[in-house]
Amino acid sequence: MYERKIPVDLDCPLRLTMSLIDSKWKSCMLDELRYKSLRPSELHKIFPEATPRVLDIQLKELVEDGLVSKTTYNEVPLRTEYSLTDLGRTLIPIIDSMIEWGNKNTELFEKKYGATK
Repeated sequence: MYERKIPVDLDCPLRLTMSLIDSKWKSCMLDELRYKSLRPSELHKIFPEATPRVLDIQLKELVEDGLVSKTTYNEVPLRTEYSLTDLGRTLIPIIDSMIEWGNKNTELFEKKYGATK
């Protein structure tokens, strides 16, 4: 497990919030989980550009932070699903604001990264 070299500033609410969703895929996974529970393989299909290992690590961190719950069904083969917790749902308005801001500023991204689709 990753050990943080620089401690989180407990006096800064922004840094605390970012410490939970600051990775490339966490906010994307939270956004997808808002609609329904998903199996790890479904998340891997949604984000093919992410390695399964990275997604699995970040899912584990989301569970440890209490933002996502993991349910394992005693079936053969074993089935695992992830879903948002009530705490995780409180981040959806933040994610919605980020999506809205991104949609309003597409010119910035086109300038920085080139034209998209």
